[in-house]
Amino acid sequence: MVEEGKNEVLEDSRSAEDCLSNAQELVPMALDKAREVKGFPGRWKMIISKLEQIPSRLSDLSSHPCFSKNALCKEQLQVVSKTLKEAIELAEVCIGEKYEGKLRMQSDLDALTGKLDLNLRDCGLLIKTGVLGEATLPLPVGSSAESEAADHGNLRELLARLQIGHLEAKHRALDSLVEVMKEDEKDVLSVLGRSNISALVQLLTATSPRIREKTVTVICSLAESGSCENWLVSEGVLPPLIRLVESGSAVGKEKATISLQRLSMSAETARAIVGHGGVRPLIEICRTGDSVSQASAACTLKNISAVPEVRQALAEEGIVKVMINLLDCGLLLGSKEYAAECLQNLTASNENLRRSVIAEGGTRSLLAYLDGPLPQESAVSALRNLVGSVPMEVLVAFGFLPRLIHVLRSGSLGAQQAAASAICRVCSSSETKKLVGEAGCVPLLIKMLEAKSNSAREVAAQAISSLVTVSQNCREVKRDDKSVPNLVQLLDPSPHNTAKKYAVFCLGSLSSSKKCKKLMISYGAIGYLKKLTEMDIPGAKKLLERLERGKLRSLFMRK
Repeated sequence: MVEEGKNEVLEDSRSAEDCLSNAQELVPMALDKAREVKGFPGRWKMIISKLEQIPSRLSDLSSHPCFSKNALCKEQLQVVSKTLKEAIELAEVCIGEKYEGKLRMQSDLDALTGKLDLNLRDCGLLIKTGVLGEATLPLPVGSSAESEAADHGNLRELLARLQIGHLEAKHRALDSLVEVMKEDEKDVLSVLGRSNISALVQLLTATSPRIREKTVTVICSLAESGSCENWLVSEGVLPPLIRLVESGSAVGKEKATISLQRLSMSAETARAIVGHGGVRPLIEICRTGDSVSQASAACTLKNISAVPEVRQALAEEGIVKVMINLLDCGLLLGSKEYAAECLQNLTASNENLRRSVIAEGGTRSLLAYLDGPLPQESAVSALRNLVGSVPMEVLVAFGFLPRLIHVLRSGSLGAQQAAASAICRVCSSSETKKLVGEAGCVPLLIKMLEAKSNSAREVAAQAISSLVTVSQNCREVKRDDKSVPNLVQLLDPSPHNTAKKYAVFCLGSLSSSKKCKKLMISYGAIGYLKKLTEMDIPGAKKLLERLERGKLRSLFMRK
């Protein structure tokens, strides 16, 4: 033990040149001994072929201008020397036929072959990673540039260690990388290369659960940084991440799910997750996972559901029931919101999926979700997608109309817009229009005409144009002081104003009232309508004629 410790100290004190010289001396000794062996001819032939490749790798290393200044290079030469000594020892045992058993020796020779393979690969990687070139030209002592170059050099060496050496050495490098990323993630990202990503992805399948857990922690940080998603995916990160979601530790599952959440923002990657069998484990996390994992899995599935061609595959895995359950019982508000967005995507263009959501009780769950103080646009949009497939009497029984009023009063502009769109879809009969008007929607829609968003103004005007075909709703619009001024503003002929055709229709319905006609004229409707008539906007010419007749009549009455 003491002798072994002394040898290690002596090895550490040697220069890189000494280590190179030692390895170069050992190669011919190992080859001579290997060629003397008579037993196990197939295995020794393989070992000899690998030993013969070592000199060229050593030459590649020694010819690099920065060869002697890199600690990793010296360590690699020490490892090569150790393997060569092992080859000499095994050859001597075989020559003397002093081995304990044939099977044991076969196993030892196979292990030696593996070590030689690893040594050859790692020597090549030292050149390939560019880590040897990190010894830069001298900089002024104490300068910030010197400090930065040193930091980058250390980082590149650390990243190279993820690819070089045995598993335990990689484990130590991984520990260091986790700590460095906690302190300065940007610095790591600035020197990260594709080969480092590849090495990390390979460590996701290591036999050690601890290594897998630490690796997925680093990969999660990389995915969240948004700077190397393409590299991660192209280097094959999806299958091992999905396996970790399926059967990793609690931390492994959480970090893998968060990684997939970020990566699934790309439609191409979302399709690939489905193709690699990722849907089922994500759905299982939604059923059984902790709050953070559940929210991440729900978000990932929501991202995937945005791709139309995979929606049926999601439905076949049972996503509809799971999302409705999350909407009812999700551990975090985020989980509920992602579930609502997922249902919105699923019901956007597929009648079969709409029927499935309705059959699983999705209508009632979406309506209940809207009872919160800030009703979410996603839930209102999902309901808008469903209303055409649900009988009005069922919607009324479920409390659809009071929820619409709540959204129009308290929701975001996007939620209000979705509510107005739902009104447009649901108002297919005079009776329904009457119910909507009685619920109190009209004043809120008139107020929406003042929104800054053109699309919100358009859908509000469209909803009003549908409602005013019922006389009691028309009377309510006439009574509202803001209706005429707001609608006249929407006669603006500019191309970006897409609400003008609905505004013309609404004002046409109000023009039977003398008071409303006077207001229209006073707010400048005639000037707008002349331009709209030239543009052939339906109803503009008729309304213009009606207003101009009224204006002439009032002039004659004054005289």
